[in-house]
Amino acid sequence: MRRQAIKEQELNSGHAVSRLWHGYFATSLIKKMTIGFVLGLIVAFAIGPRAHILAPVGTIFIRLLEMIVVPIVFFLLANAIIRTASGKSVARIGMKAVTFYMLTTAFATCIGLLISLLMAPGAGVHLPGLKAQHGELPPVADMITGIVPQNIVSALSSPEILPVIFVAVIAAFAIRSLGAANDGVDRKYGVLAADLVSMGNRVTFKILGGILQFAPIGVFALVASQIGDQGVSTLIALGKLTAAIYAGLAVQMFFVYSPIMMMFRIKLRNFFRDSRAALLTAFSTQSSAGTLPVAMEAAEAAGLDETVAGFVLPLGATINMDGAAVRYAAEIVFAANIVGMEFTLGSLALVVLTTVLISVGTGGIPGGGLIGLTVLLGMLNLPIEIVALVAGIDTILGMGCTLLNVTGDLVCAHVVNASELRRKGDG
Repeated sequence: MRRQAIKEQELNSGHAVSRLWHGYFATSLIKKMTIGFVLGLIVAFAIGPRAHILAPVGTIFIRLLEMIVVPIVFFLLANAIIRTASGKSVARIGMKAVTFYMLTTAFATCIGLLISLLMAPGAGVHLPGLKAQHGELPPVADMITGIVPQNIVSALSSPEILPVIFVAVIAAFAIRSLGAANDGVDRKYGVLAADLVSMGNRVTFKILGGILQFAPIGVFALVASQIGDQGVSTLIALGKLTAAIYAGLAVQMFFVYSPIMMMFRIKLRNFFRDSRAALLTAFSTQSSAGTLPVAMEAAEAAGLDETVAGFVLPLGATINMDGAAVRYAAEIVFAANIVGMEFTLGSLALVVLTTVLISVGTGGIPGGGLIGLTVLLGMLNLPIEIVALVAGIDTILGMGCTLLNVTGDLVCAHVVNASELRRKGDG
């Protein structure tokens, strides 16, 4: 009797685990990620720095996302060009995207300056006397030539996205050319290569689906470990600066992005519904590149053209740093308040120009937020000790800024897609 009771208990336990397992997979991704985020906050505030023990789990999640970025960008963009795009359409899409990104980054800088000038976040703040190292940006010429890789293998093994885009575009047009050749052998190999690219595209998205099932656990670990390490003391100490930056992010979100989407008849409710998983991932990981696979999923869910999404989103993950622009502008005012520096119209124009250039230039640099700030402060003759002060809340600021960056990427993809649809309709 006892053995039978034990067997029944084990059977019931097995059924319970099975139900939990199936229930987990049946629950929508956004619900699971939201639960993970909330539980992460609870653990962070409950045990504080001890939550750092969960950091390796969060690191694994980020690495899984980074692992799939290059194959997704390559196969998605190459497949889209092979199947649908012409050379003219790719150039046109690229020009629209770059124009959008540059203009919105300039808007973000102006918004960050205006709000910070009104709030004066550095008033009454004293420097702790810490020194920061000078950061260096690569020359503009190096950034341009870096788009063209020395070899294909290094491009596909590098975390840099622009060389991957370059190789994908070149390979796609070569395959298109083979497929359209008069020679039967060339045409045969062109069709085969196109099928292989299509297969690679499907395989990478299958892998992505598996990675996203781990996302709620990764988000939980990231939030718990990062917030637990930072605590709330630094947020209180620099609360005004944090408030100014987040106010700027909100203004950019609702008074720049939203009107633009309304101009192109993009429904805001549908946009945020389709994008919420990507936005939560961006907020949790603080990585535009790491969020790229989830953003691709959001674009697919919204029904965007593959060519548009495959080109605009990777480009945005590299050069669109609206969140960084808001942050830099606020931190410059913060530093100016501390030393009592007054701004003139000329100095404000210089801040806007340099902030736009630096925010774009630091996009692919690890720790780019702090490095870019160091460079900006040096250019404007402001104390670089501010970098050490701001570093204490870098995680808190990075969360909101990355969320805005990814939002801008997705808005651009939707706008360019709507523009292309209008063009086809007029044509």
